[in-house]
Amino acid sequence: MQEKKELNFSKLYKIFIYVALLALAISIVVPVGWVFLASIKENSEFYGNPWALPKGIYFQNFIDAFEKAKMGEYFMNSVFVTVLALVILLVVALPAAYVLARYRFFGSKVINILFMGGLFINVNYIVVPIFLMFVDADKFLRNITGNGFFLNNLFVVALVYAATALPFTIYLLSGFFVTIPRDYEEAAYMDGSSYFRTMVQIMMPMALPSIITVILFNFLSFWNEYIISMTLLTRGSKTLPVGLMQLMQAQKAAANYGQLYAGLVIVMLPTLILYIMVQKKLTQGMSLGGLKG
Repeated sequence: MQEKKELNFSKLYKIFIYVALLALAISIVVPVGWVFLASIKENSEFYGNPWALPKGIYFQNFIDAFEKAKMGEYFMNSVFVTVLALVILLVVALPAAYVLARYRFFGSKVINILFMGGLFINVNYIVVPIFLMFVDADKFLRNITGNGFFLNNLFVVALVYAATALPFTIYLLSGFFVTIPRDYEEAAYMDGSSYFRTMVQIMMPMALPSIITVILFNFLSFWNEYIISMTLLTRGSKTLPVGLMQLMQAQKAAANYGQLYAGLVIVMLPTLILYIMVQKKLTQGMSLGGLKG
């Protein structure tokens, strides 16, 4: 009797889980699909049934978004900032995570604690101090050279992105490097390999699932970031999220909804494509991470 009750409870629990997952999937897929369909509608179609399928494929929305709303320029700015930030982040974080995970030296515990403490700092809370610091630095440079450097500079924005992502990235990569047996390094050293060559040719390829996880998470963070780019890029160049926000404000007044949804698709599409490409590696990286005590 007890076994039947447990079996029935197990079935009910599985049904509940499936229903909850189905509801969650619908709540995500339906809005995303609706945005894609809305992006190829003509403006007149928005005044009828909002759930109606498009009468045709109206690509002019994307052309107008790229040319008239400058989404093409903002798209390339976001690509430049995101790729550069990822390169800077990996060049710094990979060696740092490897050294902190595999070696003990004077001050290593303190450095680990500082990086772990960085996980609890919300970047949005320190944007204003960063901005004021850059304002003062630009004033100093203008007095010497006549030109500023730190504000309205895509390279500086990428540098700030990489710096703010270091704690999480080092934490995740260190957790993976700790799990790799030391036998691989010892065998490499016996064969005459240097420390740097062992890290690059042996350890990093083994950490590839974790590295791909880091790249995906930080790509999503950099690509969709709004507060830092809005604050540091006060004029001229803008990233895609800032440009999209301006497009939304402009198109609400102009009631040009097709162009607005085309802009949303331009923002979403790269992240969806990247996730589809690295989905398996992402799952492996998530299951292999975590620090040992």
